[in-house]
Amino acid sequence: MKLDVPKPRLGAEARLGIGVFGTALALFVVRFLVPRPIAISNNGDGGRVLCGAGITWTGLPEPFVHLAYTAAPGTPPCRPTYLLTQSWLADLAVRIAGAAGFPRTLSLVVLGLLSSVIAAAAISAIVLGLPYRRRTRLFAAAGLLLVVADSAFFGYFAAILGEGTAFLGLLLVAGGLLLTAREGRWSYAGMAVTFAGGVLAVNAKVQTLTILPILTLAILFARPGTLRGVRRWASALLVIGAVGAVTLYAQQSVEPARAPDGTYTEFPGDDSREINAFNSIFLNIVDGRHDTRADLAELGLPPSFAQYAGNGWWHPHPATMDPLYPRYRDRISRRNVVTYFATHPGRTLEVLNRAASDQLTARPDYLGSFDESAGFPPHAQEYRVPVVSWLTGLIAPLGLFALVSIWLFVLFRAWFERRKALGVVLAFLFAVSVTQFGTAALGDGIEGIKHQSVALFAILLALVLAVPGCGLHRSNGRGQPTVP
Repeated sequence: MKLDVPKPRLGAEARLGIGVFGTALALFVVRFLVPRPIAISNNGDGGRVLCGAGITWTGLPEPFVHLAYTAAPGTPPCRPTYLLTQSWLADLAVRIAGAAGFPRTLSLVVLGLLSSVIAAAAISAIVLGLPYRRRTRLFAAAGLLLVVADSAFFGYFAAILGEGTAFLGLLLVAGGLLLTAREGRWSYAGMAVTFAGGVLAVNAKVQTLTILPILTLAILFARPGTLRGVRRWASALLVIGAVGAVTLYAQQSVEPARAPDGTYTEFPGDDSREINAFNSIFLNIVDGRHDTRADLAELGLPPSFAQYAGNGWWHPHPATMDPLYPRYRDRISRRNVVTYFATHPGRTLEVLNRAASDQLTARPDYLGSFDESAGFPPHAQEYRVPVVSWLTGLIAPLGLFALVSIWLFVLFRAWFERRKALGVVLAFLFAVSVTQFGTAALGDGIEGIKHQSVALFAILLALVLAVPGCGLHRSNGRGQPTVP
């Protein structure tokens, strides 16, 4: 798709981008800090982000938000064993705090402001790349603001959790791919934005590594401006190679972690592979609500394990405490889980339907928004911008019926726009949403709502970009945006 903007229009386009960026940033700052700062409390995984920023922390679940995390005096800097790109932003926030006279301190206020700047820039890139007239693009910008600022998502930007940079990365990739289709400097800027967003999203957490092959296809299908032939493919391969190289280096830069069996890990996520399979088996399959003995037999586990039905890895009485567990540890595997779901479509559909309801619920009830000095009870949450999550919550009981309906609409719009960069973006976001949904639904039995947040954000972002083009005038017939 070509978005060839005549030279006299470049000034107007630049003003549009700056205006959207400034407005979005101002709204995000107010939404973040007024009347008091908000964030998301640590669910127990936060120690990983802090470790990446050089701060050792216990990582225990916390009912309140800590707006500042300071390393204890004399504590050596922590070496991360698990990569999350949120730790990169956290490290930058630590450096800023150090320059202000607070060494080895992570301020979530600084982290939230950094994330707000990136989110505002990403929205500006998307608006500049959309093939709509200005009024329609501003309408899309309003929709993007409602999604990004929604209470189900915004708090992750100022949190020691991994989802925040996944959201930022998806926003940047969407804007980058759209800009890549424009002429001249816009196209090169789009490639740079796509690279930055891809690195953030792919490395946000182990779960998001599956975004890399999807992003590779999206970059190959997105036509970069007027570039043709060798130059087109060379530019695409350059971006893909850069994202892949940074990802490989980043994933190898962390220290090897210890798996539950005491061995050192070789690949990302190896230390949680057994944990995820265990939770999927004892929370999704041997859950105590079905034929437990038959399910155990299918999985090759002893009948005595029926006493652990519904008990996850961190339950006070898990199967790991059983003397027989070492003998059957090899059955606690991803392959065994996949085989079970592949041969039991009815149970698989049931799990997926529950996961769809979790996704549309949007917000777990155990992650608080305020620090203790704010005067709210433990786990209290803010609802300053609840529009999108309120709407998805209304249809959450419909489960797969509602979620698949949204998927089909986005897929239809992606097919309709298949020859344009917008179609590539919609297809990319759709594929990310579906794969993240399947990974979280079937591969992990705990924190279903939280682990579905990336999938939900991706499909809502696609929905916002898909709706404005329905029945609206998009271009002047030559692929140029109509900007009155």
